[in-house]
Amino acid sequence: MEKIITKYRIFIQGLEQKTHEFEFEGGDSLFKAFQEEDAYDGDFVAKVILDKNSTMLVLNFEINATLNLVCDRSLEPYSETFNITEKYIFKFGDEAEVVSDDMEVILYGASEINIAQHIFDFIALAVPIKKLHPSLRSSDSGEDEFVIYEGKEEDEEQAKIDPRWEGLAGLKSKLEDNK
Repeated sequence: MEKIITKYRIFIQGLEQKTHEFEFEGGDSLFKAFQEEDAYDGDFVAKVILDKNSTMLVLNFEINATLNLVCDRSLEPYSETFNITEKYIFKFGDEAEVVSDDMEVILYGASEINIAQHIFDFIALAVPIKKLHPSLRSSDSGEDEFVIYEGKEEDEEQAKIDPRWEGLAGLKSKLEDNK
């Protein structure tokens, strides 16, 4: 696993303060390193544009991933392509900590960053919760889930008033007319 993850290191100590471009390719081995059960099957190409200045590193990720998924409805396997664009910031500081979902503080003397976890997270978050085979997506518009009946049945119900209550209904209408 360590060998897999070291493949996604970027050495930052010797980099000039300008924009740098990196490209990483991977697949099943990265997914299995971070996900023990139901690991994704597929491959990806991650283009990382790193903008280095004296206070931070701004990384722009462009990830093209093709994953082999299983439809939740029909259990048929299918292939899905994801084009992911994300931004992540590494700020230099005295204490290493994760500040938010898209920002992390690293020590001033850090010599490298590892983006394996970030690539995995971006791909994992792009996978929809409800995985549907493309042939089933057009029928999943949701419009046919609810059937709305309009007035006709209500009119028929009012026409079928129990004869025992007709007298009461007549009294009610007389009271409303007197108001």
